[in-house]
Amino acid sequence: MGRRKKIVEQCERLMDEPENIRNIAIAAHVDHGKTTLTDNLLAGAGMISDETAGQQLAMDTEEDEQERGITIDAANVSMTHEYEGTNHLVNLIDTPGHVDFGGDVTRAMRAVDGALVVVDAVEGAMPQTETVVRQALREGVKPTLFINKVDRLISELQEGPQEMQERLLDVINDVNELIRGMTEDRDDIDDWTVSVEDGTVAFGSALYKWGVSMPSMQRTGIDFGDIIELERNDKRQELHDRTPLADVVLDMVAEHFPNPIEAQPRRIPTIWRGDAESDLAVDMRDVNPDGEVVLMVTDIGVDPHAGEIAAGRVFSGTLEKGQDLHVSGTASTNRVQSVGIYMGGEREEVDRVPAGNIAAVTGLKDAIAGSTVSSVEMTPFESIEHISEPVITKSIEAQNMDDLPKLIETLQQVAKEDPTIQIEINEDTGEHLVSGQGELHLEVITQRIERNQGIPVITGEPIVVYREAPTQESREVEGRSPNNHNRFYITVEPLAQDIVDAIQLGEVSMDMPEQERREALQELGMDKDTTQNVEEIHKTNIFIDDTKGIQHLNETMELVLEGLQEALDNGPLANEPVQGALFRLHDARLHEDAIHRGPAQVIPAVRDAVHRSLIDAQVKLLEPIQDVRIDVPSEHMGAASGEIQGRRGRVDDMYQEGDLMVVEGIAPVEEMIGFSSDIRSATEGRASWNTENAGFRVLSDNLQPEKITEIRERKGMKTELPESIDYF
Repeated sequence: MGRRKKIVEQCERLMDEPENIRNIAIAAHVDHGKTTLTDNLLAGAGMISDETAGQQLAMDTEEDEQERGITIDAANVSMTHEYEGTNHLVNLIDTPGHVDFGGDVTRAMRAVDGALVVVDAVEGAMPQTETVVRQALREGVKPTLFINKVDRLISELQEGPQEMQERLLDVINDVNELIRGMTEDRDDIDDWTVSVEDGTVAFGSALYKWGVSMPSMQRTGIDFGDIIELERNDKRQELHDRTPLADVVLDMVAEHFPNPIEAQPRRIPTIWRGDAESDLAVDMRDVNPDGEVVLMVTDIGVDPHAGEIAAGRVFSGTLEKGQDLHVSGTASTNRVQSVGIYMGGEREEVDRVPAGNIAAVTGLKDAIAGSTVSSVEMTPFESIEHISEPVITKSIEAQNMDDLPKLIETLQQVAKEDPTIQIEINEDTGEHLVSGQGELHLEVITQRIERNQGIPVITGEPIVVYREAPTQESREVEGRSPNNHNRFYITVEPLAQDIVDAIQLGEVSMDMPEQERREALQELGMDKDTTQNVEEIHKTNIFIDDTKGIQHLNETMELVLEGLQEALDNGPLANEPVQGALFRLHDARLHEDAIHRGPAQVIPAVRDAVHRSLIDAQVKLLEPIQDVRIDVPSEHMGAASGEIQGRRGRVDDMYQEGDLMVVEGIAPVEEMIGFSSDIRSATEGRASWNTENAGFRVLSDNLQPEKITEIRERKGMKTELPESIDYF
């Protein structure tokens, strides 16, 4: 206890020295060794014992994380490290690697300035490596690279110095290719590629607790020849004693990651669109501890004793107990009950947390992950956009109706903690729909409701979320109000994929200043006249007002947009959301008397026009798809590729990597349900695999009628399609 208290006191002292603070996240593909590496860093900082580091997995604090052997929740810890005679405060977030929990990675990147990317030396850069690097760079977070499991190249693959060097260079080149591809058009980012020579790459084994980098080799005299010899002679402890991994990595963190004073002037313009000349903007850029309080909440957790805890980055001011703070999107203020820092699974209360640090706060009952919390009302930070949308839904209901209120409360809490989960609550039927990133995501949510809240639940079979999209340009169609006094004339056409991607990434939105939005859309190929008439962006759809001088349209536009949104949330084929559509309002005839153009008239008229235009544009169902990678011994390669092809999938590549064959392909999400058990039995349990969401594609024509009818039946709709949908 004395040791822990001493570490907390050291952290408190260093909080007031922003030049010596490093806010970092560890990010990687699943099973590449992030949490094992974090154990080493905790041991190096004296927070856990050196003997148990690597096996303890101290940051996996939840029972289900320990059972499954994967990180599910991002976990924070503050530690100290002495580098070149100066003590540094390192606020670290260990993030999940599994694609289903990628939302935690996206949110963590908003809180940090540096990302330590971990790559398995044997597997190399994998799909999720690309995703985490992209998430970091989008947020203006600087990467460094740690290549883990180098011991396997020596002991398992028996590689010599030349082969090892080639393999490690390949990993570095792959990561640099990702970095270059994502930063070449960014004015705010210099050359952030990593290299052995400048010390932004380290190598080692998190399991055996040794590591090296160019600076450490120069300091210790150890080179790869020594490493190979000590590894082969089973002298791993000696290797750890001579070149401890924690020192190598934390030295790299202190030397190469920016401190808040360097990072915030660059990051604030990227993540905040308020007045750049205001005092608040200056306070945030200067990391002013005496300025107004600005906290970006990146995570919400629940402590059984303290209640809800909001974790996030303090960009300005100093957080203290008793402050009344505004939460973006809510009218009231919340009073801070306590402030603290994280020590792994536990929170340590402190008196204050100044700008440039990551804090844990209680009392912010209205905050959700993504909220801006401040001492004055302000423009909120840009929303944290996670690139993947929910693709699987499960119904969930309480076994006992007495538990229904508690279940509803729990589901609302889940949505608060994890914005990548979508909850649809039906208080009348008691059935609720939970949509998430994949099967595992929903499985974990369900299990936690039962285990942590003690609510026995019944879950339905997984349901895949589809989309509806136009495939060509429609003719101009008319939508009439029930009283026939109001008419709207609309066309629709497919929206360019580049624009859809930009909307999903948050690069184009209605929250942007109008001129900035116009320029962004023009750069993406939209003509100038169209960009000037953008009236609404709803999900990945754009609505253009091409009318001129229509009487009463301005005061009716709010209802028009309401009708549009209703129609887009429930498409004409199967009430699935519409995606990637560009609508144009060409003309409107409105009754001059406001009483005859109220909500009951305008909303149905617009909804009718939107659906008619989509039907005329040959609207089709899109199904979610996943990239699939299977690593398998060569004798099971046929069975592995058969598993993809037998699921309406496509095998794109097969190649050898080490002693395994790699099969890469693509398959529909719906067909991948139950894949885990099938691939195990097909390969006698010798395959490892991973999937990555790859967006949506048009469902093949011969499956369209059957799938539409199936969805309509499930939703209790009429099974016969509108007459004009007869082109299948």
